[in-house]
Amino acid sequence: MDNIGRVVGRRFRIILIKPSHYDDDGYVIQWHRSMIPSNSLASVHALVTECAEAQVLGPDIEISAVPLDETNTVVDVSKIIREIESAGAGFVGLVGVQSNQFPRALDLATRFRAAGLPVVIGGFHVSGCLSMLPDADAMTRRATEMGCILFAGEAEDRMAGLIKEIHAGTPQPVYNYLADLPDMAGSTVPMLPRETVVRVLGKYSSFDAGRGCPFQCSFCTIINVQGRKSRRRTADDVEHIIRENAKQNIRRFFITDDNFARNRDWEEIIDRMIHLREVEGFKFKFILQVDTLCHKIPNFIEKCARAGCNWVFIGLENINPDALSGAKKRQNRIWEYRDMIQGWKRAGVMAFAGYILGFPGDTADGIRRDIDIIKRELPLDMLEFFILTPLPGSEDHKKLHDRGVWMDPDLNKYDVVHVTTGHDRMSKAEWEAAYDDAWHRYYEDGHIETIMRRAVAFGRPARKMVFPLVWFYGSHTIEGVHALEGGVLRRKIRTQRRPGFPIESPLTFYPRRGWEFFGRLARWAGLYRRYARIAKRIDRDPARHGYSDLAITPIQHESGDNLAMLKTYEETLDKRPKVRKAATTAVADDGEPVRRAS
Repeated sequence: MDNIGRVVGRRFRIILIKPSHYDDDGYVIQWHRSMIPSNSLASVHALVTECAEAQVLGPDIEISAVPLDETNTVVDVSKIIREIESAGAGFVGLVGVQSNQFPRALDLATRFRAAGLPVVIGGFHVSGCLSMLPDADAMTRRATEMGCILFAGEAEDRMAGLIKEIHAGTPQPVYNYLADLPDMAGSTVPMLPRETVVRVLGKYSSFDAGRGCPFQCSFCTIINVQGRKSRRRTADDVEHIIRENAKQNIRRFFITDDNFARNRDWEEIIDRMIHLREVEGFKFKFILQVDTLCHKIPNFIEKCARAGCNWVFIGLENINPDALSGAKKRQNRIWEYRDMIQGWKRAGVMAFAGYILGFPGDTADGIRRDIDIIKRELPLDMLEFFILTPLPGSEDHKKLHDRGVWMDPDLNKYDVVHVTTGHDRMSKAEWEAAYDDAWHRYYEDGHIETIMRRAVAFGRPARKMVFPLVWFYGSHTIEGVHALEGGVLRRKIRTQRRPGFPIESPLTFYPRRGWEFFGRLARWAGLYRRYARIAKRIDRDPARHGYSDLAITPIQHESGDNLAMLKTYEETLDKRPKVRKAATTAVADDGEPVRRAS
């Protein structure tokens, strides 16, 4: 192993980097303030900090760690090399690396390895590939060939051993803990220093109240990395997270559970948060991710709102029943969508959803029709679009891999906004055009006004809707990135460009970059003014509180035939082959008894 790993010094320096990925021009996607915090970075940093406090290398060796999120921080490779060399020992950890970030992670690792530094790579790509593929993919093989250490699974209760072995110069090439997922109750909680958190817009930190998901969506990597069994933190753990962050004046959180509604201890956790807010006077807000059946849980929506939930992300995914069934997302019941969204809005919570384009039955015309139905019939605040992508670690990817179906070899494109495989009913150009059109179709000015009027009908001023709507639409149409990858004031470092792209001359780069920067700034300002004018007109309308339309009218289940969404569902059923089969009782993924043909 490298000398730097086994030199016994007085300090052991650990640099933790959450890498970003490249845009289509080869520049790292990076902002002065990013939008989404990295829970992987928070989790690993907390584990390393715990090891430092426990003096796992002995009382004479000081362990220190620096967390860097490349989406909002320039990673100075030369400086990091000097820091670790000056300490005499340490390593670089590339944390939470997703498939689209793996090429960037390898490019960083190449430079660190050239300097003789140990490099550990963990995250969903490594874990997903090792969980689903019998042989490592080309990129992970390249990582091991250059001497990187791969870490699959979760690091709770394992970080001390990793640090000791790297310090001794005896690390394993691969640490695979996928078959041994740790219990989360009482385990180390995610935590980042304030100077890292403030680089996220709104000063959002994050934590996971639980891991694992009981559903079997074929496009998802979560179930194959974190498992289908629910593992949960305790209410004491969550209270500790809130109190410790409050000491840093951090009061906003993204709870990263893939589906908080399926956390069996949700009520105990939420009740504790309600106590902190209503009895002890803590002021905090949080974002949740839930499924489309959460409103069926008694008191779930109401209690989450009381506890401080102000945004909720809903895994809508699609309104085509065949698409949902084919993706094994049988828990989504389209006739429930409107009730569920209305429930969140009555509680004062903003609702946004993800919608996937490119299921096998999708066509460009069908996608346009379905988005128009959603606009009319679902009172969503924001809708974000994704391209169905066979992510390494998902069942979809494994099936295509096993059948030898072409998938784009460039992992940088696996960011759910690029087409990476073929489609039976759309060409690549048609699929890409449908994705672009979906954003423009949903966020056109007429529907923006409708969204704002619905918000006012539920008690939220229209002006409060301007920023989130501008952010979601502008990220795509102005910056060319997905809203979840967006941020405030794009950075482009001239010398930080993907290998294979030329480093531009300062004489051409900076004038072009200045023109691009101020041009986009003007477009952002124009979009904001446009939406703000709509909001101002609505907020001044004396009749604004009397607004009503189909989407915000409580559904009468016995007379729901006026919904095009249900008609589409029924038409799909009518087109399915009519086979006379006996019915048996089974248990669905969501635990409810269902009648199923046998």
